[in-house]
Amino acid sequence: MNLYICFMSKSNDIQKLYYSISEVAEMFDVSNSLIRFWEGEFAILKPRKNSRGDRRFTQKDIQNLELIYHLVKEKGFTLEGAKREIKLNKEKLAQKQETIRRLKKLRSFLQELKKELSML
Repeated sequence: MNLYICFMSKSNDIQKLYYSISEVAEMFDVSNSLIRFWEGEFAILKPRKNSRGDRRFTQKDIQNLELIYHLVKEKGFTLEGAKREIKLNKEKLAQKQETIRRLKKLRSFLQELKKELSML
């Protein structure tokens, strides 16, 4: 499952302030335990916890998870390699991820437009 397609919802402009660990795990098609594991391994992941101890992920947390997912799952980095890459090139990686996200959103829009035009 492609992360970027999975992450984008039908209402691309509406975003929640906080996401549960289950929602985040579903976005990335991984288990809750992997998200918790990555939280322990990567200092850039700092989800808030409510009074019950449930994790609440912000958009920033999700963007950081995108970086981790991309490096570990898509590029095949080891955890140590991913940590090093994030430490050395976080801004460059974040810009690249944002560009990819925008291009995927544009492609989705164009595909929808093409579909609507073909129905005329």
